Amino acid sequence: MSSANPAAAPDAVLVVDFGAQYAQLIARRVREARVYSEIVPSTMPVAEMLAKNPKAIILSGGPSSVYEEGAPQLDREIFEAGVPVFGMCYGFQLMATTLGGTVDNTGAREYGRTPLHVSKTSSTLFEGTPAEQPVWMSHGDACSAAPDGFTVTASTDVVPVAAFENDEKKLYGVQYHPEVMHSTHGQQILEHFLYRGAGLRPDWTTGNVIEEQIEAIRAQVGEKRAICGLSGGVDSAVAAALVQKAIGSQLTCVYVDHGLMRKGETEQVEKDFVAATGVQLKVVDAQERFLEALAGVSDPEEKRKIIGREFIRVFEQAQAEIVAEAPDDHPVEFLVQGTLYPDVVESGGGTGTANIKSHHNVGGLPEDLEFKLIEPLRKLFKDEVRMVGQELGLPEEIVQRQPFPGPGLGIRIVGEVTKERLDLLREADAIAREELTAAGLDGQIWQCPVVLLADVRSVGVQGDGRTYGHPIVLRPVSSEDAMTADWTRMPYDVLAKISTRITNEVKDVNRVVLDVTSKPPGTIEWE
Repeated sequence: MSSANPAAAPDAVLVVDFGAQYAQLIARRVREARVYSEIVPSTMPVAEMLAKNPKAIILSGGPSSVYEEGAPQLDREIFEAGVPVFGMCYGFQLMATTLGGTVDNTGAREYGRTPLHVSKTSSTLFEGTPAEQPVWMSHGDACSAAPDGFTVTASTDVVPVAAFENDEKKLYGVQYHPEVMHSTHGQQILEHFLYRGAGLRPDWTTGNVIEEQIEAIRAQVGEKRAICGLSGGVDSAVAAALVQKAIGSQLTCVYVDHGLMRKGETEQVEKDFVAATGVQLKVVDAQERFLEALAGVSDPEEKRKIIGREFIRVFEQAQAEIVAEAPDDHPVEFLVQGTLYPDVVESGGGTGTANIKSHHNVGGLPEDLEFKLIEPLRKLFKDEVRMVGQELGLPEEIVQRQPFPGPGLGIRIVGEVTKERLDLLREADAIAREELTAAGLDGQIWQCPVVLLADVRSVGVQGDGRTYGHPIVLRPVSSEDAMTADWTRMPYDVLAKISTRITNEVKDVNRVVLDVTSKPPGTIEWE
């Protein structure tokens, strides 16, 4: 099984992951500085890291103490290879001990926002930043003496060495986390390392990604053909648009209309996406099939399995028809997927650390898959995918679409899924989305699931009469990566307008409630 992935940019930075919760965030911040980055596990041999020809290396934080048994270590060779290195938190302490500095457990623990005292405001890292600045700390051990040849450039009230620098060897380190937003000047410090310490240029752009991918895809596919399953989501749409730009009519997209999409989204895929890309699209109307399979089923896990199973069966039928129609000299050999970098990392493929969760498009593919994979977004984060989509000319309604679960509205109906309930939920969801857009809140809200409590009814009064209708739940959340989330504090007048419209315009709904649960303990979706 092979895949087309973005080639490493000439100025590539390796982020060595020591089990940090922020490793992905570090990689994102480097890319925000327009420098390509890639996460590698700390277990990777140094020789293998250096064989990637990195232009700089960043050592992440981690939960271990440098002195505890089994703690991650690094060969000293990494600091002697002439590659600029920047250590953060655990990576900073590891650099210190490996090169002869002193790190000890003095009881000087620092967690959360901490004042940093910069003693060398003209240094490579700190030039142009304040002498006093808030940073985000999370450590128990502390560095009390820098290695020979290093200049101490910052401290805190309890830690004498909170940053050090060696311009001659291009080695730098800070005790805190510059990648988090709570470190006010963190991005500036990181960019100082990249541009001034490592001499990198901010020239990695979405345009580079598109050019590299078009070339790679054309070389891989040749005159053969590819298919792509469109879900209506951002990832599959951008992947399809990119591959279509590379091979044109050699790509056929399949959209399975399972009847579980939100209002207007099927039409959006059929018309707007095709108009923007010129892609060949095969639409399969499978609404009746899905409703029959879901009849009488209320258990959320069973619903997910049924929807997933039926989708695969329908897609297989569609692809078989496409393969049968293809000429022998131009066979269908490739399957396009919208796999993203977080999918790979969370499935254990990016860092060599824990498998957070399996993704259907990474670890869930059958071993006997007959297609070779094309995964043009495999090294990109969601925000980068959106930028690629914009550059390819996709409609904003598709590019800026909120994350939407694969099982669609099937898991936003608590209870059995029926056509009547789907139509009801579609109308309520459309009203909520329309009012959020009108209020200019789309950019503040990561996602706003609208949930129908189909198995619950409550008493209401409408038109001077008693009603016994369903409640609708609004679940607006803010998040960066969906791993954690907080409920969004929406203006009361917007909530009031959404509630009034839904109860006035949607039949059989007489109550609208707001979910104010964070993740954890609650998940974003209800089922």
